[in-house]
Amino acid sequence: MENLLKGKKGIIFGALDEKSMAWKIAEKAHEQGAIFTLSNTPVALRFGQLDELAKKTGSEIIPADATKVSDIQNVFEKSMDILGGKVDFVLHSIGMSLNVRKKIPYPELNYDYYVKTLDISAISFHKVLQVAFKLDAINEWGSVVALSYIAAQRTLFRYNDMADAKALLESIARSFGYIYGRERKVRVNTISQSPTMTTAGSGVAGIDALMDFTERMSPLGNADAKDLADFTVTLFSDLTRKITMQNLFHDGGFASMGMSKRAMLQYKQSFENNCEDCE
Repeated sequence: MENLLKGKKGIIFGALDEKSMAWKIAEKAHEQGAIFTLSNTPVALRFGQLDELAKKTGSEIIPADATKVSDIQNVFEKSMDILGGKVDFVLHSIGMSLNVRKKIPYPELNYDYYVKTLDISAISFHKVLQVAFKLDAINEWGSVVALSYIAAQRTLFRYNDMADAKALLESIARSFGYIYGRERKVRVNTISQSPTMTTAGSGVAGIDALMDFTERMSPLGNADAKDLADFTVTLFSDLTRKITMQNLFHDGGFASMGMSKRAMLQYKQSFENNCEDCE
């Protein structure tokens, strides 16, 4: 379908460079007729390429630290001024863990880092929703989407405290989604995406092995960032007006699998190769 988002206005948090999921979603939203503002932290703006995306999509950039309510309020107020009124969609694509970056194992978490992980990766979503609700900044039947991961439900080696953050993120979507739907007819959902090779993700130890495993396990294979963009714009559109408070798995079927033929063959091969360190 063409012009799926014609006439829609929005805010996209978290685009960094052309490898980021939010970047691909912004490109697809623009392609489908939407107009929007872009926001990321001042530090990310210095090291990313957001100016390029803004030029490509005709968007304005509003710097913000998503852990600060005042910054988020400024994003919404300026966005409504720039876009000429309330918005129709918001994307939350924000996540970071210093414990993961510094390779601190889960039993030895640095609690100062842990609090930052939760604040940046999950509580910021509550703050975005709270500010939008108080300002009545989203039109009826509007859509808010946050990006999640299956580690919210299942233990994945090395995902660490980000798993806790994703679990909290999904809980916030349900709790605030009920209130926002009841009071304002606004939808709130999370998308549990396949592991995706973003700039941030490429620095995580074992990401290549994880992506190979999920590719072998998923009947349809991993969903990449472009696939995610296609799916996300449907959630921004009027085609999904009655979907809310859901965590939607966009992972090629991985979430429903126990063991696939391809994964089993690789597992058996590891024994044949006398793998001694495959825990």
